[in-house]
Amino acid sequence: MGTVEVMGTWIVLAVLLVAAVAAVAAFVAAGNRKKADAREDALRWYERLGGQVMNLSGDTPAVRQALVDAGERYTAAGAQLERSTSVRQYELARETALEGLAYVRAARVALGIDPGPDLPPLAGARAGQLTKEREVDVQGHRFRAGPHPGDATPYYYPGGQVAGRGVPAGWYSEPWWKTALVAGAWGVGSLLVFDALFSPAWGDSGYDAGFDQGYDAGADQGYDGGDQGYDGGDASDFAGGDDFGGGDDLGGDF
Repeated sequence: MGTVEVMGTWIVLAVLLVAAVAAVAAFVAAGNRKKADAREDALRWYERLGGQVMNLSGDTPAVRQALVDAGERYTAAGAQLERSTSVRQYELARETALEGLAYVRAARVALGIDPGPDLPPLAGARAGQLTKEREVDVQGHRFRAGPHPGDATPYYYPGGQVAGRGVPAGWYSEPWWKTALVAGAWGVGSLLVFDALFSPAWGDSGYDAGFDQGYDAGADQGYDGGDQGYDGGDASDFAGGDDFGGGDDLGGDF
């Protein structure tokens, strides 16, 4: 091979190397821009949530509880932002902040003031929304739910998938879904409440059509005492403690 050919080969290799380095640099730069954009978007919603939480107050149970839930999401979103190093992590922080703002809107509704502009849809909020009041009795304990806040329904939920089942947005007498959110699976007691409130056997179901998807998605889970690890002698699967608000009324039944 002549000198000219050797030099030509080295030039081609050098050009290819430069092109590869440029492509990698462009890819890294694009990734950094995307991550920076995701961080700014999450920060925007986080800061908006902080302003709302600090400027709202109220004495009714519905307002107080909604603001407590909003404050919890504000704290959680802040912790997520501090730890985030990827686009996905910033997206999760953004979702947490949006959940907090959904609770803020609920508090504003309970205060009787303008809830403010609509929010982007939550990632899991495809479970519909309650459209009428309903009241059920489960093992001697009464549960209420409806589209409006009140002293009997002070707990708001923005709607979404909880351990594979869709819980529609609305106001509830107790946060019976929290056990499944924490544990990642439904206890038997919580499933009894779920089925009593949202069973298709109601006919006029009381929630909009969006709920059907959520119900169908989780319907194949079923429930079985063995599958859930439920022990009839252990009421913690359902009554849990202060978060559940059931106290002695629930502990014996579940």
